[in-house]
Amino acid sequence: MTAVSRTAGRPLWVAARALLACTLLLGVGYTALVTGIGQLLLPAQANGSLVAAASGEPVGSALIGQSFAAGDGAALPEYFQPRPSAAGAGYDGAASSGTNWGPEHPELVAAIAERRAEIAAREGVPEDAVPADAVTASASGLDPHISPAYARLQAARVAEARGLPLAVVSELVAARTEAPDLGVLGEARVNVLRLNLELDELEETA
Repeated sequence: MTAVSRTAGRPLWVAARALLACTLLLGVGYTALVTGIGQLLLPAQANGSLVAAASGEPVGSALIGQSFAAGDGAALPEYFQPRPSAAGAGYDGAASSGTNWGPEHPELVAAIAERRAEIAAREGVPEDAVPADAVTASASGLDPHISPAYARLQAARVAEARGLPLAVVSELVAARTEAPDLGVLGEARVNVLRLNLELDELEETA
């Protein structure tokens, strides 16, 4: 091997060693460290914030909304209903998205009017009593929360469908109402999946 070839090969060897070191340090070591810290300090969040039924079986994530409707799309009366979803066929984590329609888009205006009329009829209230989050999808289409106002609107229907006193269901809604983060970030909200699971568990233990 000539001096020229040795000189030319040295940068390649240095680059290869640097690549290997960076791969091991950043690609393997850093990933393992962050994963380990997450599993140690925040295991639930690190594993997807899964929510389990009383049986221990995971039934969803606290971070992703899901449908509580029959096969034909009709809302199940014994469950609180979530916000509408524009993610894929609805609440599809692989297709997180809003409609991107502006407030005057004719299809959005028509969809809101249809949803408002449907919810008002289902809950037995005037259309102007239906909250905005009940008829509009979130930007992600996966929002697992509804406003306390929408939850309270549904309480009477859920109580009747389950044969429970309205006061009991209302207390569950109040107990499941989460305050804004740090007291100032965001709005008060109710996690629909957790609330519905608590209702199921209440009936099982009654």
